[in-house]
Amino acid sequence: MRQPFTAIRLIAAILLWSGSLANADQNAPALDGLFDRLAKAESFESASLIEAGIWQAWLEPPSPQAGRLTLQIDNAMRMRRTEQALAVCDVLVTRYPDFAEGWNKRATLRYLSGDFDGSVADIERTLELEPRHFGALSGLGLIFLGQGDLVGATSAFEAVLALSPASRSAQANLERVRTEMKNRDI
Repeated sequence: MRQPFTAIRLIAAILLWSGSLANADQNAPALDGLFDRLAKAESFESASLIEAGIWQAWLEPPSPQAGRLTLQIDNAMRMRRTEQALAVCDVLVTRYPDFAEGWNKRATLRYLSGDFDGSVADIERTLELEPRHFGALSGLGLIFLGQGDLVGATSAFEAVLALSPASRSAQANLERVRTEMKNRDI
């Protein structure tokens, strides 16, 4: 497990160093090529490396101030200060409403706080800005699964697999949903 993580970091660093993703966001030109490669990835390992490049683009803040706010959010999350992270996230999405990852971070924080409706609203905004956001789609699937909306969960996980067919987590979650549907005879 440690070796793929190291490889993912190495690929992301190379992409940044080469300038192909520098100052990127959900509108980075490199994303289209990465998503094309992701759709054709034949193994979990290759898909993971490509996803790392996509995440690197998404996580690049639109300005130095947005970067400082993002760092504050990440630090608060590491310290398990969810309320503090959420407050900073509110500032981030207010000041940078077109930064998809700001909305996705807040969706995650709301999910962790048990605010599922708020999380879904933020996921919807994330997907308006970046319809290919497989992280947001996965989160949506987990919320639907937790709420017993198996049809919604199926749609969300199938959308992830349409983007990243080699995604083990989406495959496993979809199988879990299908098993639950059989158990409920849906």
